[in-house]
Amino acid sequence: MRIIRLNEENKKNLLTDLVKRSPNNYQAYEDKVNAILENVKANGDKAVFEYTKMFDGADIDANTVRITREEVEEAVASVDPELLETIKKAMENIRRYHEKQMQYSWFDSQPDGTMLGQKVTPLDSVGVYVPGGKAAYPSTVLMNIIPAKVAGVRRIAMTTPCNKEGKVTPVTLAAAYLAGATEMYKVGGAQAIAALAYGTESIPKVDKIVGPGNIFVALAKKAVYGFVSIDSVAGPSEVMCIADETANPRFVAADLLSQAEHDELASCILVTTSEDLAVKVSEEADKFIAELSRKEIIQKSVDNYGYIFVTDNIDDAVDVVNEIAPEHLEIVTKEPFATMTKVKNAGAIFLGEYSSEPLGDYFAGPDHVLPTNGTAKFFSPLSVDDYIKKSSIIYYSREALKRDSEDIIRFANSERLTAHANAIKVRFEND
Repeated sequence: MRIIRLNEENKKNLLTDLVKRSPNNYQAYEDKVNAILENVKANGDKAVFEYTKMFDGADIDANTVRITREEVEEAVASVDPELLETIKKAMENIRRYHEKQMQYSWFDSQPDGTMLGQKVTPLDSVGVYVPGGKAAYPSTVLMNIIPAKVAGVRRIAMTTPCNKEGKVTPVTLAAAYLAGATEMYKVGGAQAIAALAYGTESIPKVDKIVGPGNIFVALAKKAVYGFVSIDSVAGPSEVMCIADETANPRFVAADLLSQAEHDELASCILVTTSEDLAVKVSEEADKFIAELSRKEIIQKSVDNYGYIFVTDNIDDAVDVVNEIAPEHLEIVTKEPFATMTKVKNAGAIFLGEYSSEPLGDYFAGPDHVLPTNGTAKFFSPLSVDDYIKKSSIIYYSREALKRDSEDIIRFANSERLTAHANAIKVRFEND
């Protein structure tokens, strides 16, 4: 990995480089995505089935697009029982963490005849997109479905690509069944997002779409926002690590590469106060790359977006983190909790040398659907909050409204909204 002494110029270049990875910079694909969306919107099932044949090579129709109970049972039976037990343990951790996030309706009644409050209601329906193809992502299934179940969402529809035989990866189906999906469809890509957003004869419309996917999925989600809600437009994965001379270079290198294997566009960045650690991490990374199964992807990711920056002090390292706002941040310093208090922008923060990033991906409990490409400056991890909506509650007695009526009328008149003012006046015109 390249080692660079940090200064303002290369920090600026780094930020420019990382921004190029954002889905907002892939306009070349937008026309193709929009054409798919419009076709599905106009032609429903017919378009969805044609795209599934075109992109996945599978012949599906109205009778086979929805995954049956028998297919689910077959999938569950084919999964390694030990893996099923691991999934169940992870589910319990994820559920327990998200139950702490629950919000409830509240009402505040005052003696002056007013009552204000907030009504919290779960969304009625959610579509969960799960990537498929060459890999299986049961962890993504759990991280998207369990918070929805905790929130009380009635209908959870999962879509995921199938293979040429019309089959979905068994572990994906097993995880969805255990997590509580109410229906599952063997459709992927932008056409799946369109089906969930607009509805077709076989796939009813949902209120919100969540879940990661490739650039076509990301751009499709961005385009349908407004017809439905979405969680976010996710970009390539990223990890940063702040480390000092106390860090174990082998551990740090392993954690950086754990994200590099996701994608050639993934980024892995170490910011350290120790030149000695920088050299050792680079050496360990080279050793790991030589023996890891996804070495080609990892090497391209490291070559494109892998950096080791050396800073004069921890505060300078934290400044870089807050500028980049990484998806995952590991803090491996002598006093990680003290360092953490200075961090403002990060999706998930891992403290100490035994809080390895994959712990968050799979098992600890906090959600692994996180803001990417600097959006941790204003977005949060997926949570129960993403599956609820809030309604304001207002009640005034006649006496309470009369007491405030002149102020309300004055406000309305200042904006020249006389109908607003009149709606208050008519209630007391006979006084």
